[in-house]
Amino acid sequence: MNLRYDGGVMHDLSEGLTGIWGRPFIDLTPYLDLGLLASLDDEICYALAQVTTTYTGGSHKAMGIVPPSLAEDPYVDYGQVIRGFDEREFATFVSLGDPAARFDPKRRQDYEFGEERDHPLTREQMRFLEFKYGVYFPWKVFYELMPGGYWGEKSTAQGKAFTREARLYFPRTLAFVQGLPFREIGRCTLLGLNANDHGTVHRDGEPEEQTAPDHFITVCPRGGKRLFLWDETRRVKTPVEGRAYWFNDFDYHGVEAGPGFRYSLRVDGVFEPGFLERLRQDHEAVSARVG
Repeated sequence: MNLRYDGGVMHDLSEGLTGIWGRPFIDLTPYLDLGLLASLDDEICYALAQVTTTYTGGSHKAMGIVPPSLAEDPYVDYGQVIRGFDEREFATFVSLGDPAARFDPKRRQDYEFGEERDHPLTREQMRFLEFKYGVYFPWKVFYELMPGGYWGEKSTAQGKAFTREARLYFPRTLAFVQGLPFREIGRCTLLGLNANDHGTVHRDGEPEEQTAPDHFITVCPRGGKRLFLWDETRRVKTPVEGRAYWFNDFDYHGVEAGPGFRYSLRVDGVFEPGFLERLRQDHEAVSARVG
C-alpha cells in the first residue's frame, strides 16, 4: 500500500481514494452497541409509513460532483433539465413551487433551484420533473430528524434540535442517536432507496480542499444497503461492509441497486475526542505498519 500523510489525512495513492488513515472506510461495528438495531428497524419502518418524506439527489451532474467516467450515463439530471426550460416550461414548473415566490420567465437563467440552492424544490416540482422529464431521483425516501441546513453546516449543532415530529414518531431512534460518541450533533437523516433504484456515484467535496474527513456515522439497522466507494482512476468499486461505518465522503461513493427497499441512518457532527483518538490509534498504527 502506497501511503502519504498530508494535513492530517492519510492518502492511499495505490487505491485512488483519500480514505481515512490509509483505509477506504472504517467499520464501526466493534466500537458501538448495536444490539437494538432490530428494534430500531421496527420503529423506523412503522414511522416512515406515517410521516411525510421527500426526495433527495437528482442533480449531481449539474452540481459537478460525479466522476467524469459516469457523467454521460442515461439518468436525467434535474439541474440540466431546468437550465434547458423555455419560458413556457419555466412558468409551468414554478407554478408548482412556493406560491409566495415571484419569478420572471425572461430571467429564468438567474435563478437556482434544488439542494444547496436559493430555491429548494417542492415535492410537487420533484414529482413533475420525474413524471414529465424522466428525472431520476435516487433517494425517494428522505427524512430529516434534525435538519442540518446547508451541507457545510451539517457538523455544527448551533441552534439545531430534533424536530417535534421526530420526537413523536422516532423516540427509540433518537435515544440511540443521542448515545452515539458525538460531542455535538448537527444533522440526522434517514435515506432510503426503493427496489431496483441505485444511488448515483458522487462525492461531497473536493479532496484537494479537505484538511480532515468530516465526522459522521452511518448505521444500517437492517443491513444490506450495498454502499460502495468508487476509484475513478482504476474504475474499481470497494464495497463498504458493516452495519455501522465511517468513510471519507469526499471520495466518490454510490449504492448498488437491490431487489427491495434499503435505508440508512446518517448522523453528522463532531466526534468525542476520546472516540476519535481510539479510532486513530487502532487504524493509523496499522496503516503505518503496512506502509
